[in-house]
Amino acid sequence: MLFFRQKDDPALKQAALQAEEDLFFVPYSRRDIIDMCLDQGKLAGQEKRFRQLATQLTHLIHFEFHQKIEALKSAYAPMNADFRPSPFETGEEAGHVREFYSLFQHLLEKANYKAIPEEDIQRAFSEDALFTIRLQVDFNSFSEYHFFYRGATVKEECLPVFMGLRSKSISFINYDRVVMYIRWKKTLDSTQKINPEAAGGTALLKLFQNVPRPDLEMLFPNSRVGMRIMDKLLFGIPAAVTGSIMVLTRLSTTLFVLGSLLAFWLGLSSQPVEWNKTTMAVIFAGLLTLGTYLWRQFNAFKNRKLRFLQTLIRHLYFKNLDNNIGVIHRIADDAEEEECKEALLGYYFLLTAERPLTVQETAKKIEDWFLNRWGCVVNFDIDDAVDKVLRLGIVRKENGQLAALSLEEALSLLQTQWENLTTLNGLG
Repeated sequence: MLFFRQKDDPALKQAALQAEEDLFFVPYSRRDIIDMCLDQGKLAGQEKRFRQLATQLTHLIHFEFHQKIEALKSAYAPMNADFRPSPFETGEEAGHVREFYSLFQHLLEKANYKAIPEEDIQRAFSEDALFTIRLQVDFNSFSEYHFFYRGATVKEECLPVFMGLRSKSISFINYDRVVMYIRWKKTLDSTQKINPEAAGGTALLKLFQNVPRPDLEMLFPNSRVGMRIMDKLLFGIPAAVTGSIMVLTRLSTTLFVLGSLLAFWLGLSSQPVEWNKTTMAVIFAGLLTLGTYLWRQFNAFKNRKLRFLQTLIRHLYFKNLDNNIGVIHRIADDAEEEECKEALLGYYFLLTAERPLTVQETAKKIEDWFLNRWGCVVNFDIDDAVDKVLRLGIVRKENGQLAALSLEEALSLLQTQWENLTTLNGLG
């Protein structure tokens, strides 16, 4: 992985180190991992058996995750705004919420996602961002909100400033994947109900890609476009100058007539103003000019906010990967993929080891292999990998030492487990 750091910024150096520690997931596909293992040549003549074992392992893990998905869908159904409520609802909302969040959080952990701390979310509203629009979020609309990420790098970008005349370099943490879970309050006001996804008590799931941490605020569904001080100056100064010129040129006669009328009415002047068609025409022309100017400024302000909104929509369009029930399926697929890769790597390195290894030795061999052979820093989740291969029985543990069964024994064992599973569930 490539990390960009500013030498004079200790906070970003620390963030870069933390990002390296956070790379728990394996950044290669399951097919790639199989090919990468066989590329070493340690299983010459047994490639077909190893691929068969990988397929059998995938089938078993896939069945486990199918059950997890069904449980999640059932728990999410009462909070899903995309579907009509079930006529058999029990009304136990709190129980559904707790069950769903517990299952969803467990699934995210299996997919190697980590929670984004609240302070990082709030920091996004004050940090320099690539997305140069100020956004406002009404947090009172939510019963709860949580963000999770997988994969974090520290990057550096050059942004134009002073209308493109100069540029400045900023460093920031970039999240490869971000999952958002938001549950709306049970009772919402009329302005919130305009958004169909803001049905009271429902939960919103979103999956995004390539999100800079300073731009996290744009992911909130109720974010409102505001204007930065620079935007206000760029809009206000020309408007003020144009207004001053208009007052001095086009409205001077109207202002003089109105001033004379006001002075006479207040008793400040004894000179009456003749009220005739000419006077009325002057006042009407002035008010029409002023009204036209104000309407143009209002439209200019409105159009500027619309351009900001279009920029926001364009950013989200390319970052959004999935929504609601689709997020559950997507994360389950990621989790299944991670489980398979971890189990395959754990089994392969124990199978090809010259002697039984401890858990720590196995983790070091895998991490060193990724670093030295493929140039990738991975903090391998060895505990999860070991738990799976021990549970499946293809690795044995004695006196703190791990040893893998032969390919023939492991493949036969997995095939027997699959046959028993399909027979038990009436699939065979």
